[in-house]
Amino acid sequence: MSDKERNTILRFAIIFLLITAGFFVVIVKIAMIQYVERDTWIKVAKNQVKNDQVVPATRGNILDCHNLLLASSVPQYYINMDTRVEALHLGGDTAFNNNVNQLAQDLSRIIGDKSASEYREKLLNSFRHKNEKGWSGMSARLSNKRINFIQKKQLEQLPFIKRGKYKSGITFYEIHRRVKPYGELASRTIGSIYGESGEGNAGLEKRFEKELRGVDGLSKRQKVSGRFEDVIIKEPEDGVDILTTLDVNLLDIATDALRDQLVKESSDWGCCILMETRTGKVRAMVNLDRTSDGNYIEMANHAVQRVEPGSTFKTIALVAAMDDGLIGLYDTVRVHKDGWRYFSSRHTDSHPKDTIYTTRSALAVSSNIALAKIITKAYKGSAKRFVHKLEQMGLKDSLYCEIPGFEPARIDVPNDTVTISKMSYGYSVELSPLQIITFYNAIANDGKMIRPYLVSELQQNGETVKKFGTEVIKNRICNDETLQNIRLCLHDVVWDNHLGTASVRTWGGRVVDYKAQSELVHIAGKTGTAQLFMNGRYSGRNHRMTFVGYFPEEDPQYTCICMIENPKNVGLYDAGYDCGNVVRTIAEKTIAYSDFYTFEGDSLVLKLKDNDIK
Repeated sequence: MSDKERNTILRFAIIFLLITAGFFVVIVKIAMIQYVERDTWIKVAKNQVKNDQVVPATRGNILDCHNLLLASSVPQYYINMDTRVEALHLGGDTAFNNNVNQLAQDLSRIIGDKSASEYREKLLNSFRHKNEKGWSGMSARLSNKRINFIQKKQLEQLPFIKRGKYKSGITFYEIHRRVKPYGELASRTIGSIYGESGEGNAGLEKRFEKELRGVDGLSKRQKVSGRFEDVIIKEPEDGVDILTTLDVNLLDIATDALRDQLVKESSDWGCCILMETRTGKVRAMVNLDRTSDGNYIEMANHAVQRVEPGSTFKTIALVAAMDDGLIGLYDTVRVHKDGWRYFSSRHTDSHPKDTIYTTRSALAVSSNIALAKIITKAYKGSAKRFVHKLEQMGLKDSLYCEIPGFEPARIDVPNDTVTISKMSYGYSVELSPLQIITFYNAIANDGKMIRPYLVSELQQNGETVKKFGTEVIKNRICNDETLQNIRLCLHDVVWDNHLGTASVRTWGGRVVDYKAQSELVHIAGKTGTAQLFMNGRYSGRNHRMTFVGYFPEEDPQYTCICMIENPKNVGLYDAGYDCGNVVRTIAEKTIAYSDFYTFEGDSLVLKLKDNDIK
């Protein structure tokens, strides 16, 4: 074999060995990646995936009837710093080192949650980690405090941050916080949302979650100028605005009047509703609960939760019996100071006496004995017939309400004969304050029962998307004669100084104080006091008090209810005084605010006003 041939074979052998060695190295590397470094490379791969990002829509506002903000989403920001930015490391890190002291001072001055030295240490620690082995390269959050839009603008004007995020590394992460400019006013009616998730969890926020939330957009992570940026590929559709029937000024009036009374009595809770008589627009809905420190805040929607209504149900019972032609306004009934036993049940009055009442005076004085006798005699102990009449008057109709948690009326046909006597004055039945006011509003509204409502419009960019209006539940709850008669009874409750439970307080035959009576506006209505069912029995020491009425009596424009639970600092339970006083205060201020009266000479004359009556 010649030298040339041997050289050729040697070269081929070397090449073969090199190829074989390379192949072997590849196999070994594959094995190492597959079995030794697998988890590490999977993690790296995941970090390189640039998923599409959701762009949240801006939640819609909730407004009062004058377009004043009741709830709105306000942008807030977290400030972050990405120390990977190459511009910070030019010239041996001088770009960062030359500015860190001034930046720390500015952050401390504007944000105010840390000292300048604390911010400097935070910045230096974040910057040092940039060169550490295995550092993930995530941006550092410089402060856990959210800053507002004004603070953000101030920071953006700083010389270092003004250079832009590619040279300073400073970025702002935007979130939205729900705020209520009027604080606690109707807070529970308006509702609330869950933290940063932004989902409504109570009130109108929950009921109109879909409409308020809007439709989220979409952004895609794309590489721009060597960096990944979020590029919008689908614009978000902002949520609609909810225009309510609530009036901030009337809310303020009702809240102050109720809170003053609750504080005076250390009551467990109270609620108040004010609605326009002819339209059903709810102008104020207040719910106040006592906290452990004695303050009152909005915690629960008592206005839509059913309770035993007590004597406010007497009006409903009498309307049923009179409309069925079973009793007359001046039919008489005898009562005794020792009470009245009906089968196994004994009925008593808070002011016992031996006397004879007419139907009219029985309601004015709110006699339990008289009402029990009247209703059991009228319906001959047949609760089924009585309940059927209540259904015909619309008491059990489904009363749609925009507030989640609304409870329908409970008016069941009992199996025993005794229960009808208790139902006559408001026990063994349950109605929410909203249902009670709906019935009394029908009396004020010439017998037409309409649905109270809280939302008048849905708006998008100021344009009406959907409009809501007055809805009729019953065109007539009773005949004209019954309506006229029951109005006389409700007038006496307030204006009969001898019998009316919401008229006056007397001492030694002289008037010493007024309950629901007012020199400025005539109110008609009914009181109600119910014992609370506690520990398996009715407590004679714990009560729920109510007054519901309408005003001005000559031409009703508003209907109002006040309910107070378990007052403590009272020697005598008096719904006419405690709740009637609240309604009187609201009525006087509402009439003054609403401009229903005018002076003609020295006389105060009621002005008729267009209320969009349907």
